[in-house]
Amino acid sequence: MSFLQTLLHLSKNMGLRYVWFRVGYEFKRRSGLLKRKFPTHVPPRTWATRQDWQQLPTCFFDFSPIKAGSLSSALTREIAEYRRGNLLFFGAQYYHITDWLTNPETGYRYDINKHWTEIADLSSEAGDIKYVWEKSRFSFLYSLLRYDWHAGEDLSETVFGEIESWIAANPVNQGPNWRCSQEISLRVLNWTYALHYYKDSPALTEARFEKIIHSVYWQTKHIEANIDFSRIAVRNNHAITETLALYSIGLLYPFFEESTRWKNNGKRWFEQEIAYQIYEDGTFLQFSMNYHRVVVQLLTWGIELAHLNQERFADVVYDRARKSLIFLRACQDTATGWLPNYGNNDGALFFKFTDAHFRDYRPQLRQLAQAIEYVEPNEDTAQSSVFSFKNSGYYLLRDADTLTFLRCGAYKNRPFQADNLHLDIWANGQNMLRDAGSYKYNTEERWTRYFAGTASHNTVMLGNFDQMQKGPRFVWYHWVKEANGQWTKTSDDWFFEGVVRVFGQLGPNIYHRRRVLKATGQLRWCIEDRLENAPAELPMHQIWHPSPEFFDQFVIRAWDENNQELEFTETEGWYSGIYSQKEPAKRLVFSTSGRFIRTEIGLKDSVLLKL
Repeated sequence: MSFLQTLLHLSKNMGLRYVWFRVGYEFKRRSGLLKRKFPTHVPPRTWATRQDWQQLPTCFFDFSPIKAGSLSSALTREIAEYRRGNLLFFGAQYYHITDWLTNPETGYRYDINKHWTEIADLSSEAGDIKYVWEKSRFSFLYSLLRYDWHAGEDLSETVFGEIESWIAANPVNQGPNWRCSQEISLRVLNWTYALHYYKDSPALTEARFEKIIHSVYWQTKHIEANIDFSRIAVRNNHAITETLALYSIGLLYPFFEESTRWKNNGKRWFEQEIAYQIYEDGTFLQFSMNYHRVVVQLLTWGIELAHLNQERFADVVYDRARKSLIFLRACQDTATGWLPNYGNNDGALFFKFTDAHFRDYRPQLRQLAQAIEYVEPNEDTAQSSVFSFKNSGYYLLRDADTLTFLRCGAYKNRPFQADNLHLDIWANGQNMLRDAGSYKYNTEERWTRYFAGTASHNTVMLGNFDQMQKGPRFVWYHWVKEANGQWTKTSDDWFFEGVVRVFGQLGPNIYHRRRVLKATGQLRWCIEDRLENAPAELPMHQIWHPSPEFFDQFVIRAWDENNQELEFTETEGWYSGIYSQKEPAKRLVFSTSGRFIRTEIGLKDSVLLKL
């Protein structure tokens, strides 16, 4: 695309406000104007003594999540690895950490003398910057605190030593760990949790307290000074995290001159972001299960902290929290607590208080339910239930021990993957037909295009074209703007019918229609895919990603519009269940020069459906 075409697409999809802000922000960054806004050499200052802080009337959490459970082998191992200098990254893999600036995956060490505005967050030489950010967000503190409580071993020196080490290695507004305001927000929240846990510990000396508060102040100043970037340019869970941090720091550290402003603005902005980002039906604008869980954790923190201090958010916050629970639980496999591997997953689990698997959402959903006093209605699991979340386009059928999950949605906010009419099938606690995942934030172009593109989803492609046209970084062109779906019940079966207007880069009115039949109470599905107005020279590909267990139990067959059976081709496929991890996986493709494919899925040796 030409530069002018790119601007026109961005203006149409994102709005002129976004475009003008990004242009202006980039000018300020390159000219050095932004750099001047964030000073580096700041004089030491004392805002309050440790005793002043200890006597504040504000209330903090009671640490019941830390005290829950018992000393497990998983936690014991994690602490043993930590003492050897190894940290568990993204709930997936241990890495040996030598300092706060080196990427343990690539060995690249960032230049601490550079201002944060001069640090690139995407660099092939440096690798994925999240590998440097991971320890610096200090979520690992919760494992230390849990071990402290259950093993009866005082780790206050260890915790404060880590915080002091970070402060010494990361001067104000310098280096990679000042690059992202969300990472800064998480760091100050996690430090605050540890400060309150060890509030009366002799290890929290006056000098330590002064040093930590000085850093908290300048990190919060940074968040406020750059908040427009998150609220205008990014407008996702970053903005929710940062506004919550402003509210929390303003409330819990009232001795800063800016505290009242931080608290009031943070609360108001947090309410606005929740109302904007969580749609009226409880779905989330990032179209990601894990990012929605991030917001669940932020809601839990904010609501519990507000209530402890006799405050309350606007009613919309509680409404969207309740509806988020309804949506996520509708998507959840009851046997495992897992959800479809759907949407971007950056490995985030901000406040981890249990040994549950990273993909198990039950602990976080349970904690939010307790915070808002939400009681899930009892449902007869023998009965079929359908759910239609039309704001984002999620359509689900829960039938006996199966979950049939489809996405059929138009975009009013930024898309992250080209995955419309993707179909997930769960049976007896196993994800039989699954989403390939999203893998990594910064990786080779071929992996970005595969995992973000249509090729990694259970849907249809035209030739090698995605449903939308991929632009740089997180940008897509030719957004899907037309989509409709509906479940219908007959005497014996459930039918889903969905249609989306796709492949806008190939023509203005190309439609993909998908019809899914699910036999009530049986492990049988039939899927019909039809393309309309598609270029005749491009073949139609129907793509499936079966789990390793799929062929132990199921058979899959397909026919074209002339009722001629199609043979699938097994092509190179990949699966990423957890951030930064990928493994080879089966990828089945049925292809035709026509514009119709009917696929039937059932148990081995069963009589497949005939529509």
